[in-house]
Amino acid sequence: MKHPRKIKLILPRVQLRLVAAFLCLSAIALFMQYMLLMSVLTKTASELPHDGLLLMDGLGPLLGQIFLVSAGVIMPLTLMVGILATHRLVGPIYRFKVFLKQVADGERPADCKLRQGDELQDVCDLINAATAPVRKRPNEIVQAREPAKPELRAAG
Repeated sequence: MKHPRKIKLILPRVQLRLVAAFLCLSAIALFMQYMLLMSVLTKTASELPHDGLLLMDGLGPLLGQIFLVSAGVIMPLTLMVGILATHRLVGPIYRFKVFLKQVADGERPADCKLRQGDELQDVCDLINAATAPVRKRPNEIVQAREPAKPELRAAG
């Protein structure tokens, strides 16, 4: 990549909201796995002719430990992957914001360009096409006109 982004949280609010959704989904999946495993092992323990109660007694702490280790591995990985996945989407959105602000402020920036591999390349092309007429105009000084004031006549 020619100019890799060094800052991974470009729009932190947006990225962290998306990553929070990923984390919630991972937590729900881990909890479901825990519940299903607990259910199957409890059923299996109850059907054992001997030592079923002993197995059921040890299931809670054992599965709790497995759940915590799994969450300790999965959640940080989900956080990292979530930030990296949103990076290629949020980076272009940030670039669009900067570009459109320049155009709105009357500047005439060169065409909007994204890094290779970024998402929304087609949107960038569309923004360039939509703003090209405005960016190619000669600099015009737009002065706000004051509303016409009615002349006051002196009553005589």
